[in-house]
Amino acid sequence: MSDAEDNNQIGGIAGEALRQFIERIERLEEEKKALQADIKDVYTQCKSQGFDTKIIRKIISLRRMEDHEREEIDQLLDLYKAAIGMA
Repeated sequence: MSDAEDNNQIGGIAGEALRQFIERIERLEEEKKALQADIKDVYTQCKSQGFDTKIIRKIISLRRMEDHEREEIDQLLDLYKAAIGMA
Protein backbone atom coordinates (compact mmCIF):
# COMPACT_ATOMS: atom_id res chain seq x y z
CA MET A 1 0.00 0.00 0.00
CA SER A 2 1.39 3.43 -0.91
CA ASP A 3 1.54 6.47 1.39
CA ALA A 4 -1.36 8.07 -0.52
CA GLU A 5 -3.50 5.00 0.11
CA ASP A 6 -2.55 5.08 3.81
CA ASN A 7 -3.82 8.68 4.06
CA ASN A 8 -7.09 7.85 2.32
CA GLN A 9 -7.89 4.66 4.19
CA ILE A 10 -6.95 4.06 7.79
CA GLY A 11 -8.42 1.20 9.76
CA GLY A 12 -10.96 0.52 7.01
CA ILE A 13 -12.22 4.11 7.05
CA ALA A 14 -12.19 5.89 3.72
CA GLY A 15 -10.83 9.29 4.73
CA GLU A 16 -12.02 11.21 1.68
CA ALA A 17 -15.60 9.93 1.98
CA LEU A 18 -15.62 10.74 5.70
CA ARG A 19 -14.29 14.25 5.06
CA GLN A 20 -17.01 14.84 2.45
CA PHE A 21 -19.75 13.73 4.85
CA ILE A 22 -18.41 15.98 7.59
CA GLU A 23 -18.17 18.98 5.27
CA ARG A 24 -21.70 18.35 4.00
CA ILE A 25 -23.03 18.22 7.57
CA GLU A 26 -21.19 21.45 8.37
CA ARG A 27 -22.76 23.20 5.34
CA LEU A 28 -26.21 21.94 6.30
CA GLU A 29 -25.72 23.15 9.89
CA GLU A 30 -24.89 26.62 8.54
CA GLU A 31 -28.00 26.56 6.35
CA LYS A 32 -30.05 25.48 9.37
CA LYS A 33 -28.73 28.45 11.38
CA ALA A 34 -29.70 30.82 8.58
CA LEU A 35 -33.19 29.29 8.36
CA GLN A 36 -33.64 29.51 12.13
CA ALA A 37 -32.73 33.20 11.99
CA ASP A 38 -35.28 33.71 9.18
CA ILE A 39 -37.98 31.93 11.21
CA LYS A 40 -37.17 34.08 14.23
CA ASP A 41 -37.58 37.18 12.05
CA VAL A 42 -41.01 36.00 10.89
CA TYR A 43 -42.11 35.46 14.50
CA THR A 44 -40.86 38.97 15.34
CA GLN A 45 -42.94 40.35 12.46
CA CYS A 46 -45.98 38.43 13.70
CA LYS A 47 -45.53 39.82 17.20
CA SER A 48 -45.10 43.37 15.90
CA GLN A 49 -48.45 43.03 14.12
CA GLY A 50 -50.15 41.98 17.36
CA PHE A 51 -50.29 38.21 16.87
CA ASP A 52 -49.62 35.88 19.82
CA THR A 53 -46.55 33.91 18.77
CA LYS A 54 -47.13 31.22 21.40
CA ILE A 55 -50.47 30.43 19.74
CA ILE A 56 -48.92 30.54 16.27
CA ARG A 57 -46.28 28.01 17.39
CA LYS A 58 -49.05 25.77 18.74
CA ILE A 59 -51.00 25.98 15.47
CA ILE A 60 -47.87 25.07 13.50
CA SER A 61 -47.33 22.11 15.82
CA LEU A 62 -50.94 20.97 15.32
CA ARG A 63 -50.71 21.34 11.54
CA ARG A 64 -47.71 18.99 11.47
CA MET A 65 -49.81 16.22 13.02
CA GLU A 66 -52.00 13.73 11.25
CA ASP A 67 -55.73 14.23 11.80
CA HIS A 68 -56.02 11.10 13.95
CA GLU A 69 -53.14 12.25 16.18
CA ARG A 70 -54.74 15.65 16.67
CA GLU A 71 -58.11 14.08 17.45
CA GLU A 72 -56.53 11.75 20.00
CA ILE A 73 -54.81 14.66 21.73
CA ASP A 74 -58.07 16.66 21.76
CA GLN A 75 -59.94 13.72 23.29
CA LEU A 76 -57.31 13.18 25.97
CA LEU A 77 -57.21 16.88 26.74
CA ASP A 78 -61.00 16.95 27.14
CA LEU A 79 -60.86 13.84 29.35
CA TYR A 80 -58.13 15.28 31.58
CA LYS A 81 -59.90 18.64 31.83
CA ALA A 82 -63.12 16.90 32.83
CA ALA A 83 -61.24 14.84 35.42
CA ILE A 84 -60.03 17.98 37.16
CA GLY A 85 -63.30 19.92 36.81
CA MET A 86 -62.31 22.26 34.00
CA ALA A 87 -64.90 21.12 31.46
